[in-house]
Amino acid sequence: MRCPYCHHPNSKVLDTLPDHQGGIRRRRECLQCGQRFTTYERPILATPLIVKQDGTREEFDREKLIRGIRIACAKRPVSAADIERLAGHIESELQKMGKTEVSSRVIGDMVIEGLKELDQIAYIRYAIVYLKLDDLRAIRKEIDRLLEG
Repeated sequence: MRCPYCHHPNSKVLDTLPDHQGGIRRRRECLQCGQRFTTYERPILATPLIVKQDGTREEFDREKLIRGIRIACAKRPVSAADIERLAGHIESELQKMGKTEVSSRVIGDMVIEGLKELDQIAYIRYAIVYLKLDDLRAIRKEIDRLLEG
């Protein structure tokens, strides 16, 4: 590991600990200047390609996912941390699947389930678009289902 202070290519590891995100934290000391610094190692897991309804494929875009969730949660008491947590959970589940391609429907279903637990109004907002609830009867039916469960 190159020293961030003097750019010497060699350092020694003084301490290694797991970090809270599933990676490894290493405390290092430069063999040239003696400065100490910390490095983090995390696995980079690939996310699958998303297959849209029209058959096109695109890369998973975490920011696009967060934007959609934020729109549903607009003016609701849902924190940015909760939105990030939901997006992180969905991304993690996609990575765990180990598939090279996943239907956009799978992601939509994960968002719907997450929003149902997070905020029911945000859930209804998202469901109107996602489930194509295009009349008041369909929306009322979905609200009634929510109230029963």
